Amino acid sequence: MAEDSTHDYVVVGAGTAGCALAARLSENGRHSVLLLEAGPKDDYLWIHIPIGYGKTMFHPVYNWRFETEPDPGMNGRRIYWPRGRCLGGSSSINGLIYIRGQHEDYDHWASLGNDGWSWKDVLPYFRKLESNSRGASELHGGDGPISCSDIRGRHELIEALIAGAGSLGVPRNDDFNGERQEGVGYYQLFTRKGWRSSTAVAYLRPARGRPNLRVETGAHATRVLFEGTRAAGVEYRQGGHTRVARAAREVILAAGALQSPQLLLLSGVGSGAHLAEHGIPVVHDLPGVGENLQDHLQLRLLFRCSKPITTNDDLASWWRSLQIGLKWLVQRKGPLAIGINQGGLFTRVLPESATPDIQFHFATLSADMAGAKPHPFPGFTMSVCQLRPTSRGR
Repeated sequence: MAEDSTHDYVVVGAGTAGCALAARLSENGRHSVLLLEAGPKDDYLWIHIPIGYGKTMFHPVYNWRFETEPDPGMNGRRIYWPRGRCLGGSSSINGLIYIRGQHEDYDHWASLGNDGWSWKDVLPYFRKLESNSRGASELHGGDGPISCSDIRGRHELIEALIAGAGSLGVPRNDDFNGERQEGVGYYQLFTRKGWRSSTAVAYLRPARGRPNLRVETGAHATRVLFEGTRAAGVEYRQGGHTRVARAAREVILAAGALQSPQLLLLSGVGSGAHLAEHGIPVVHDLPGVGENLQDHLQLRLLFRCSKPITTNDDLASWWRSLQIGLKWLVQRKGPLAIGINQGGLFTRVLPESATPDIQFHFATLSADMAGAKPHPFPGFTMSVCQLRPTSRGR
């Protein structure tokens, strides 16, 4: 075992949160920060080209490729659960869609006793992180690190879907992060001039030259080290060696909804009875760790299109593929600069819902599974998920 030098802060996970934390904590130059990432650098080109998440959805290096246990509610099936495994984490492999959530949900969380989580409390931070292509306003930031861009150009298929929703009484909404979320329209994307705007690009890249920030990739944290009940450091595996990083101030777990609680459990923080089953010494008997897992179940509905206007058609033709490639190279526009999901819809299905309880994603491509080869015919996908799941896992 080789012991590393001590740092003020040790941050585990260089994903969506970890990159932002490492950049902000090292900003004043007074504190030393170590950022540990189990995966590699984000130097795979398809991470940065927006349409490229089709290439990373099942990538064995840049994606953890998790699966759920067989679920009785899903007829015993396992559900694929992609998670980013590189600098930027899931912000480097996701669908780039910029959605904050509903004002009312934040206020509800605050009413339950979660101080600091009301909409008026969180809005300043949303504005601070955001550089919106529409400029600064009461609800949007204009000079933050993360770029949020409109989809330039209109697509005939998305316009038809918007018109169809309008005929059913769903209003057009040009800003799902505006005064209200309900409605149908185009998404804004985490892109800048045709490139993905991940947290690794937006936060970490400008900070990498700081002498007080150290970033280690291929560094898989295995447990938090405790001195009594104080988190004093992290043990991690890198290059076949076990190493230790000690924290003078704090250890920060930013490994996501799955791996942060897993790391706590491996470190002896969790249900004492459960830890005893696995022979893990109990540091703190805290039964809630690893429980109350929630996620949105999403159903993908595939449709044939009556006109050859979909991304399927672009990719099936060498000539059209060449055209969209050149359009991105020269103008940073077109399907490569956008990705797949362009349109969205938020509405209410349940009579008791006062705010949207369901969300649609409209994709101009169809395939048997996200990231799979597109169908050889004009096709599109309408994915739908419930916004407030009641089922709980662990």
